[in-house]
Amino acid sequence: MANETANQPWYKDFRVYLEPRIWVIFLFGLMSGFPWVLIGSMLSAWLQEAGVARSEIGLFGMVFVAYSVNALWSPFVDRVKLPLLQRWLGQRRSWLALCLFVLIVTTLGMSTLDLATQAFWVACGALAIAVASATQDVAIDAFRIESFGQHEGHLQSAGAAMATAGWWTGYSGLGALPFFLVDGTTWDWQAAYKVMAVVLLVQLAVVLMVRESTRYRAQLKPFERWQDWFRTTLYEPVAEFFRRTGWQLAFAILSFIFLFKIGEAFLGRMSIVFYKEIGFTNDDIAIYSKMVNWWVTIIFAIVGSLVNVRLGTMRGLLIGGIAMAASNLMFAWIAAVGPDTNLLLAAVIIDGFTGAWSTVAFVAFISLLCNRAFTATQYALLASLGNLGRTFLSSYSGFVVDWLDGDWSLFFILTAVMVTPGLLLLILLRKALHRIEAPTTYEAEQEHGRN
Repeated sequence: MANETANQPWYKDFRVYLEPRIWVIFLFGLMSGFPWVLIGSMLSAWLQEAGVARSEIGLFGMVFVAYSVNALWSPFVDRVKLPLLQRWLGQRRSWLALCLFVLIVTTLGMSTLDLATQAFWVACGALAIAVASATQDVAIDAFRIESFGQHEGHLQSAGAAMATAGWWTGYSGLGALPFFLVDGTTWDWQAAYKVMAVVLLVQLAVVLMVRESTRYRAQLKPFERWQDWFRTTLYEPVAEFFRRTGWQLAFAILSFIFLFKIGEAFLGRMSIVFYKEIGFTNDDIAIYSKMVNWWVTIIFAIVGSLVNVRLGTMRGLLIGGIAMAASNLMFAWIAAVGPDTNLLLAAVIIDGFTGAWSTVAFVAFISLLCNRAFTATQYALLASLGNLGRTFLSSYSGFVVDWLDGDWSLFFILTAVMVTPGLLLLILLRKALHRIEAPTTYEAEQEHGRN
């Protein structure tokens, strides 16, 4: 199958995007990325304009810890059947609908708060959004992986690309909306949160309309006793991963996942603060950081998936990681020059290209590590570990900028250096990781025969 893909004309690879399942994954990816606007760029801009210190803005990023520990409750998404909703919508969509309802209510609540006098409740609202969104991600990732059979490796890669494209559509495409609303108008950030709640309502309507596929899902038994629950939903998914890979390789893989995107996370946590301090307007942020980055990421996510199919996920990770580190230096250049929109455009294009390529390879890599019997739990565990490193460390990015006396150029150079340990680990493990990259020919043929 791999040889067939390598020998056919490159343009035929695009036929995979005619598959309807791919576009459902895109829509769900959008839903995954959108809440990051509410507690990421949008909240950072609101805090910066209110005069909150860099260090405190960075600490607000601690709410993203929810994405790092969602593996703790991912077994519930795998096994707990929500009353009424599960029978109507199915296992995955029922959880999506519940999470979106919580997001809508909480976002409307944020729109009623005054940051100057109710900062604590703003933080609580951000945490509630993060928890609901992190839970939603568990269901979305499981839905994506279960939408394709193990013999459909080309669709898994395309699905990872469309999930990435969808995520950036939600985060950058829709994320530009509040910046356009607030800049140069009488709208404030609270009013913008009301608009965001309407966008979430539309997403809920989409969840209610799409169909849920159970074709490739493992049949999971409901909870019987607490002992069985602990064994089958907490212990066994972790133990199975260590048994399958061996504890040495397992720890090495987990270390790589932890380290791979730390530099990118440091850059992302302070990016809005940097843009506003250096002199860019909200419109500049909306156009370049959001709208341009949106399309660049989508295009290169698709291109990256096609290249990764031919080169392999490991090479894609290595190339993407090196390019990702180099792209951070563009922001150091902007810090030295000032608010030059032409330079910002170049930086956004390069950063979008490298970020999309590395993310597609990263998502595909984690997906390939999952056993179908524990899809949601194992994917959430692996993805959460990567988020854990990024969240905890990047939350102190504001302190790092202050420690450097506001030297943004040096800060971005440091973010580039942070990528090095993960890349070195990937090089050392590449042979072992190649053996995990795809199922054996026998397993693929057996899966293909059953379908």
